[in-house]
Amino acid sequence: DPCSSNPCKNNGRCENRGSSFSCLCPEPYAGTTCQKVKDMCLEKRCHRADCLITLTPPYFQCSCSHPYQIPDCQQASSPCRPNPCKNGGICIRHRIRSKFTCQCPEPFRGRFCEIGLNDCYEEASSEYRGRVNQAVNGKTCLHWNSHVLLDHPINAFMEDADSYGIGEHNFCRNPDEDEKPWCYIRKNGKVEWDFCDISPCSETGKELEMSSEESPWLTDSPTNPTGSNKIFKTCGQPEIQKTLKRIYGGAKTAAGKHPWMASLQIKSSKRSKHFCGGVLIKACWVLTAGHCIEQPAENLQVALGKQDLRKREHQEQIFDVEKIIVHHRYRDKDGVPLNDIALLKLKPVDGHCAVETKYVKTACLPNFFFPAGTDCFISGWGATERGDISHQLLDANVKLISQTKCNAPRAYDLLLDESMFCAGNLQRPRADSCQVYSGGPLTCVENGSYYVYGLVSWGDGCGLKNKPGVYTQVTTFLSWIKSKIGSESRS
Repeated sequence: DPCSSNPCKNNGRCENRGSSFSCLCPEPYAGTTCQKVKDMCLEKRCHRADCLITLTPPYFQCSCSHPYQIPDCQQASSPCRPNPCKNGGICIRHRIRSKFTCQCPEPFRGRFCEIGLNDCYEEASSEYRGRVNQAVNGKTCLHWNSHVLLDHPINAFMEDADSYGIGEHNFCRNPDEDEKPWCYIRKNGKVEWDFCDISPCSETGKELEMSSEESPWLTDSPTNPTGSNKIFKTCGQPEIQKTLKRIYGGAKTAAGKHPWMASLQIKSSKRSKHFCGGVLIKACWVLTAGHCIEQPAENLQVALGKQDLRKREHQEQIFDVEKIIVHHRYRDKDGVPLNDIALLKLKPVDGHCAVETKYVKTACLPNFFFPAGTDCFISGWGATERGDISHQLLDANVKLISQTKCNAPRAYDLLLDESMFCAGNLQRPRADSCQVYSGGPLTCVENGSYYVYGLVSWGDGCGLKNKPGVYTQVTTFLSWIKSKIGSESRS
């Protein structure tokens, strides 16, 4: 009897066909011995989500991201009611109805503040059973039971999946005993794998010891073990505090008033050429606009402490660029840059990156939002009212404008998304951020400290009525910044 050995897997029923057999397979299984899982998603529509295979009727499910709801992820509930953020996180609702951000208290992170310091991997990383579901490149992991993984050797339906911690979820795992936990992701329409944004437990212990009033990733540990270099103990604290005049409509600024200002330059055998601004946020890290990055790292250098681009100055610090990280979702859509942000990792000189001086300091990163009407400041080497480019560092005062006014039909007519904001004056255009110093910071003050709230991104013309400057909203990308700097520091 060919059925005596029960050749049918997954509870399939064997039927004797004389010298052969056939298996009657329960849903969702198929194949000669019921060894395969059928793709139950071929004719299903999940709209904004991935389609998952399940072992219970109807044998598929859409993996709706909050606040979209099952069955088909088309309807969105209120993103912040009830509060989806865990561990005391604050839910901040964005302009677009479905968008929200969880503002996480230290040391929690993750989209819902669900990941704590104890969510780390031990030396035997194949035993990791935590809840991190993000790759080091910032992409969200695919569910192990996603229909796109059915043809991959590792998925929720492989033999002994449970013993590897793999099931109907998208948490990082290490079933093949690689160097650390990993997951599958979608990249450019293809399925790839990548390591996850998880620290070894030995490192998170050190982070716990470092915890202070400020997040450990906003300040720097010494880059020079001898202690001969000053380190960045604070952020956003210029030593020069003069009244800012009202760089279009701007005025020359005193040296040291914007000590976090960076000049991005194309290297040359003669004089290096400034092409974009940036802002120093850590000793080895400069934040800038994604659209500024058109050259490879080896062609670039970053000048800190600069006042006059035409001169060599005693206070300047010059660094080559070791690595460029442009946001993975950066793209240009009809002239509007989306997710317009990038990080430059500076190449150390004599074992250290930037050294804190009167003229070189870091700006703070905000984990909160400033209201419309707040007076903020732009700085850079930009266009003057005569139309030429200033070699002197200029600054100007601008007001934050509400998203509603920026997106009005006579202004930008819904071109701004939640990763952008505008600032200036709609009716009386004076101070404006022109494209010649893209990437530079817009800083706002809270309790005496300067926070880099925006990066000069785009705009229509220069100083035109109803066309204020548009900036990248830095708060939207805090987790991305933290992820990239953190993964680089561990590599």
